[in-house]
Amino acid sequence: MKVLLAGATGAVGRPLTKALIAAGHEVLALARSEDSARAVVAQGARAVRADAMDRDGLLRALDGLSADAVIHELTALAKPRRTLDADDPSTALRVRGTAHLLEAAEALGAERFLTQSMALGYGYTDHGDRVLTEDDPFGVKQGGVADFVIDGLVSTEEQTLAAGGIALRYGLFYGPGTWLDPAASRLPVPWDGGGVMAWIHVDDAAVATVAALERGTAGRPYNVVDGHPATWGEKAHGRRVPGWMLRLMVPYLGALMIDTSLRVSNARAVEELGWTPAYPA
Repeated sequence: MKVLLAGATGAVGRPLTKALIAAGHEVLALARSEDSARAVVAQGARAVRADAMDRDGLLRALDGLSADAVIHELTALAKPRRTLDADDPSTALRVRGTAHLLEAAEALGAERFLTQSMALGYGYTDHGDRVLTEDDPFGVKQGGVADFVIDGLVSTEEQTLAAGGIALRYGLFYGPGTWLDPAASRLPVPWDGGGVMAWIHVDDAAVATVAALERGTAGRPYNVVDGHPATWGEKAHGRRVPGWMLRLMVPYLGALMIDTSLRVSNARAVEELGWTPAYPA
């Protein structure tokens, strides 16, 4: 397939570009800057200079092009923001960016559309020992700072699924280029190790995304997690800090690391996509 990929230079986008090309697909990669364009070309993709948040400019850049699929992997998660609000960049990319990319898909004649969602959409709360599936309520708010993240996840999923696309509910990313890059990250974690979380290595996320592109059922969400939940203390290598200090430094991290305990099943993705994590734990 010919695939338009938005977010090709991100933590998931880089291994995804490699995985798509290895699977025989042609990649058209959106690039906002000349540096980004050079980076995607170096990976073997064709650069399309456009900003997904600029609807008119995006459609002009795609005029005369065609594609079989569009994959939305755009976020602004380079580092945690201290505060979140309705203007959060990642939320905007999930709300308006999704709308623009769906228009782009129509203009390109693409029949497949995949979007990046997150398992955190099940709610920033303690879910106990229960393992959640795609049939559980999604978009659950707790009345806190993380509600703005929920708004973005619900928006991109609703838009995508209504258009017959596929939503990929990734676990928390770890691996190169993420908050939990073993070579660089020193993300602080609570003294007690924090809550249990559903995780996914970025390379596994990329392979699962290719599988969803090729074999996923239109109009369905898929949990993309490694199936072995672990605490933040087991994954992160940063210094331990008291919970109250973590909340004071970055309130969102308090909701994410302390308030949330999340176990998620990957059974649907394993069964329907024929995908198995290479990093199971």
